[in-house]
Amino acid sequence: MAGNNGGPWGSGSGGSGGDDNRGGGRKPGENPMGDIDDIMKKGQERLKVLLGGRGGGPGLTPPGRGDRAPGGKLVGLGIAAAVVVLWAFSSFYTVRPEERSVEMFLGKFSRVGMPGLNFAPWPLVTYKVIPTTGERTTDIGSGQGGQADTGLMLTNDQNIVDVHFQVVWNIQDPAKFLFNLADPTDTIRAVSESAMRDIIARTDLAPILNKDRAPIAASLREAVQKTLDTYDSGIHVIRVNFDSADPPKEVIDSFRAVQAAQQKRDQMVNDAQAYANKVLGDARGQAAQIVQEAEGYKAQVVNQAEGDASRFTAVLRSYDAAPQIIRKRLYIDTLESVLSGTHKILLDGVQGQGGVVPYLPLDKLMQQQAAASSASRTNGGVGQ
Repeated sequence: MAGNNGGPWGSGSGGSGGDDNRGGGRKPGENPMGDIDDIMKKGQERLKVLLGGRGGGPGLTPPGRGDRAPGGKLVGLGIAAAVVVLWAFSSFYTVRPEERSVEMFLGKFSRVGMPGLNFAPWPLVTYKVIPTTGERTTDIGSGQGGQADTGLMLTNDQNIVDVHFQVVWNIQDPAKFLFNLADPTDTIRAVSESAMRDIIARTDLAPILNKDRAPIAASLREAVQKTLDTYDSGIHVIRVNFDSADPPKEVIDSFRAVQAAQQKRDQMVNDAQAYANKVLGDARGQAAQIVQEAEGYKAQVVNQAEGDASRFTAVLRSYDAAPQIIRKRLYIDTLESVLSGTHKILLDGVQGQGGVVPYLPLDKLMQQQAAASSASRTNGGVGQ
């Protein structure tokens, strides 16, 4: 049994060639290390043939190299391991969360790789990693794209305006983006410029320069996205930044002068309108006040007339009842109302001078003294 094994490599020191395990298959009960030794030697011989050397037949060792066989085996294993590592390095790849990969089998689209570790057996399968979530910007107008007049556009009222805007986009379908567009940036620039020219041609100059930039940007984004979808481009337009819209450089000074004159005109019109509103409001207020005063006077006169009529009616009824008494009362009331404003004193029924008590008219004396003082001051001032 020991003679048949012949050491750990299965190559006994004595015995015939038929007992050597390197020459054929293993028999039942024999050491399995012989099969491993045969496989390694066969692989070594084939590797030598591939590298340009000559290998011997199975179970044969080249003359004079029996002592170098273990080193050759190690070199072969190292080369094989290096080939395997290189192949694995070329086949396994990582995709980050903001990226997607496009795998191609023999140059034809195969699948889209998702974030994480992916496997593409090289050289049959190749791949390309594309950033998809990051925003990309394409500038149009104001000399972009190598042409100085790319931003000059004709408006609906036959004016020329120089516009500059940005199209912000990202990749929605990496496979369509990679295979359906030869130059995505130039395509987006051409589509955006064409859509903007169409919108500007249907819009007057004043809204473009003043207040309608947001609706124009929204319409432009919709038009660009619709056109890119017809191209099956895999691009998603996020937004459009309408940066500026100005007259051409050759006439911008004159245009600004016209704008300043128009603003001054509008200011003067607004001031005149405000003054007119103020004057009109005051006039309307005064008219309303006069009307109210007239209504009040009317009501006062009517009420007074009605009161006088009521008093006259009451006096008439009393007169019908007692004419002598009412006649005397009316006479006395009339004299009282007439004589109440005079400065004369009437004495009735006085006989002789003994019954009259003289009085001093102090009010008349005070009025005369005040008049004299005023006259003296006037004369003294003239004399000076």
